[in-house]
Amino acid sequence: MSALVLPADDGTTNWSPSGRTPPKPPSTPPSARIAYAAAHVVADPLKSDKKPGAALDWEATLAFREHLWSCGLGVAEAMDTAQRGMGLDWATTRELVRRTGAAAGGRAWVAGVGTDQLPPGPADLASIVDAWREQLDLVGAEGATPVVLASRALAAAANGPGDYRAAYGKLLSSVPGPVLLHWLGERFDPALAGYWGHDDVRDAADELAALCAEHSDVIAGVKVSVLDAGIETGFRRSLPDGVACYTGDDFHYPDLIAGDAAGHSEALLGVFDPIAPVAGAALARLDAGDTVAYHELLGPTVALAREIFRAPTRHYKTGIVFLAYLNGHQRHFRMVGGHESARSITHLARVLRLADTAGVLADPELAVARMRPLLAAAGLW
Repeated sequence: MSALVLPADDGTTNWSPSGRTPPKPPSTPPSARIAYAAAHVVADPLKSDKKPGAALDWEATLAFREHLWSCGLGVAEAMDTAQRGMGLDWATTRELVRRTGAAAGGRAWVAGVGTDQLPPGPADLASIVDAWREQLDLVGAEGATPVVLASRALAAAANGPGDYRAAYGKLLSSVPGPVLLHWLGERFDPALAGYWGHDDVRDAADELAALCAEHSDVIAGVKVSVLDAGIETGFRRSLPDGVACYTGDDFHYPDLIAGDAAGHSEALLGVFDPIAPVAGAALARLDAGDTVAYHELLGPTVALAREIFRAPTRHYKTGIVFLAYLNGHQRHFRMVGGHESARSITHLARVLRLADTAGVLADPELAVARMRPLLAAAGLW
């Protein structure tokens, strides 16, 4: 195997890939758990300055969704992993949802419903609900289950829990079918601090559980992204029958998905984007009742996930796109809005090494070849 000189916290280190590659994905989607990978988008760097909004490489973006489906996972479209609120504008999001809907062909997918089409500045509750409804109508028309995203506009406008209950209650009282809710913690998006009207995360969990109980006829589940396994487990146990908990915890997902005697979490995870073949194979082992093999496959990915999602967590998309580049899913390491620069070359080197240990490098020699120009650009030869 080819060797690289990689940056480290205390200098440089010589490194060669182990040669470990991902397992073969399952022949059919796993059934013991519902599992969605929140998918990233592939920027088109040659068109990024030719029109307002985000320029995407549509062929590569849709091909990556085919890759996720081929690994036995569902696709979670237009979520924060796709850079919602970090460069992906509403017009491009709308087209993304339409194209994914055309490609899905009955395969499992959900899509984010936000309020990011609102103009900058303060918004009242009625305008926020109308924005959610506009996006919900689009997502529903394309055949996806809507995921009602936490709203920055609502976080800015709400004066307490009552405003959250009023806004969500107005929306949920009129939705035509089942929806998922999304609780995105402030570590993922600082603009969402104090969401649900509470600074204490436990109080916020209680508030959300009460909302789910009140609207259990239309809430099919809640994605929880607070990076606290204890909070998620307690919240999961408080949900009414028929309302599932989807883990968005990219630190503790193996145990939360495996569950305990009192239940388990389904999965809607950004980290499933770069580890899709391993995740699909692990979930297939869970289908077979082989929890040992399940943990043997997923366990080594946790260190990788913790590096990708390290603080500031909102920049996790950089590591995800980096691994898509190393694995040949896109021709370049560029991102919408130039966010490839959000992480250091030392961080990327750690991601490379941990991805090798986790067995998620599809072609280790290709990964080495693609890492070389990044190292050269950083002054490392």
